[in-house]
Amino acid sequence: MYAATSAGGGFAIPFCLNDVIIRKMRGGGEGGGGRVRWCRCSSEAVLRIGRSGGSSTKSHAEKCEEWRRFDRERTGDDLRGGARDGVAGTRMMPFASPKRSRSQPKRYPRCTPRSLGPQSRDTPPQRDTGIANEKDWGIDLLNESVNESGTNEDGSTWYRESGEELGENGYGCRWTRMGGKSNDGSSEWKETWWEKSDWTGYKELGVEKSGRNAEGDSWWETWQEVLHQDEWSNIARIERSAQKQAKSGKENAGWFEKWWEKYDAKGWTEKGAHKYGRLDEQSWWEKWGENYDGRGSVLKWTDKWAETQLGTRWGDKWEEKFFAGIGSRQGETWHVSPNAERWSRTWGEEHFGNGKVHKYGKSTTGESWDIVVDEGTHYEAQPHYGWADVVGDSTQLLSIEPRERPPGIFPNPLPPPPDGPDIPPS
Repeated sequence: MYAATSAGGGFAIPFCLNDVIIRKMRGGGEGGGGRVRWCRCSSEAVLRIGRSGGSSTKSHAEKCEEWRRFDRERTGDDLRGGARDGVAGTRMMPFASPKRSRSQPKRYPRCTPRSLGPQSRDTPPQRDTGIANEKDWGIDLLNESVNESGTNEDGSTWYRESGEELGENGYGCRWTRMGGKSNDGSSEWKETWWEKSDWTGYKELGVEKSGRNAEGDSWWETWQEVLHQDEWSNIARIERSAQKQAKSGKENAGWFEKWWEKYDAKGWTEKGAHKYGRLDEQSWWEKWGENYDGRGSVLKWTDKWAETQLGTRWGDKWEEKFFAGIGSRQGETWHVSPNAERWSRTWGEEHFGNGKVHKYGKSTTGESWDIVVDEGTHYEAQPHYGWADVVGDSTQLLSIEPRERPPGIFPNPLPPPPDGPDIPPS
């Protein structure tokens, strides 16, 4: 159940806890395959919804082995690509879910005629997938006010509403809200789409969804994309964010994630995430961040730690700062036993930009090193996904029409000049 012991730390790392609630949330499990709904515009099954009592073509053991094999295959480089000595296994966490590539199908095609109601979306968010692009959501706001509901052939019910709200200073919001419930009320889902804008050029696109299934699993997810002008620099900025959480209905297990990305037209970029999870008596956390100033300076950091109810705690953290080939890296791996015995190893690197690197470190077991070596310096001075990329992936956000400026509303006046010495009248 646990990963191998940490190099140098001698403690087990419980981040290889796969096959926990994946089967439950993704429709697997003992004796339960999903029911396939067919799309009218395709001859292929496009959406697996609900759960029925039909027999599965694979045994429970075979399904478990498939997920274990999948987790073994996905243990590549750490998501941040920079984990140092110690808790490298933290990328493998409970109820892992597969990462979607851009070549895979979009979330759920909505090709059913509107009069038949929205298709069921009673599936939880996927963990560790970051912030989706707007095209993955398939946001399609209705142009007219709608308030409709109905009952499907299987007895499940659905509803859909849409409208527009206007606020002060030319603010406007178009929205569509939909949802559904199974015949016996054991599963339910809700989803809301919106777009907001005002006369200053502010634009926002967003989604919020939540649900629960017959097994008692519940989840909530929200996603936002915003275009605005920075009030200090007047530079255009795009910000994207996502929050996701899920809770198992049968085990003491759950997780939460918060992701954000910020970009401006000058190349400044900030990215980060906060994550939390638990499984029975174990809990773990992860935080990381990246900051690029657009002129070659970069800061990256990661902090991971975990604990058990018995009092064992362990973690790993590192940080790097670089500019023009000169910079530093430093980190620490640590472990605390239930009787408060602490072990740690700290390390650092100084890069001078001339091919020389100073490496140093020590641990509580007495090891230490302090050397200068001939070594190249490698780091990312620019984000792999920057302003040009996010603009290209935000066509729906950019296409939102700005509102007209209301009568009597004017741009903020220029600030008054600073106070100077009194000048007597001439």
